Amino acid sequence: MLLRQLYELNHFNIVDNPMDWREALRKGIEPLLADKSVEPEYADCLIKNVEKHGPYIVLLPGVAMPHAVEGAVGANREAISLMVTKTPVYFGEEHDPDTTATVFFTLSDVDAQSHLQNMQRLAMVLSNPEVVERLARIQTAEELLEIDALVGDE
Repeated sequence: MLLRQLYELNHFNIVDNPMDWREALRKGIEPLLADKSVEPEYADCLIKNVEKHGPYIVLLPGVAMPHAVEGAVGANREAISLMVTKTPVYFGEEHDPDTTATVFFTLSDVDAQSHLQNMQRLAMVLSNPEVVERLARIQTAEELLEIDALVGDE
């Protein structure tokens, strides 16, 4: 359901170009900028969080969840976007799976309740190793619909 929603809202991007982690966080919000879910300064909040707390946003090898604190500047409404990069993005040492990502689920939350709900929706997606593996290899937007069928009802 979540992946279908991301597809229908056009809240995804697939990126071929190599990027550093700051560029990746900026690129990851582009679908949310397009529909005004966030403002450009939201990327600054995401970057400051990683600068302050380190690569805590890498939830599992290959998957990051950029997000900011409740009431972050530039967050207009609850939203999630998905970005898949063809080249790994390093938040720490190169080739360290604990600080490297190619799949990014960027959250925009306006309060603690929406953050918790988004985390629960993502947990459903990320709890299936096959889904995570297929997301990392995605080539087209339509594949989101195929992968969504693996997740089941939310």
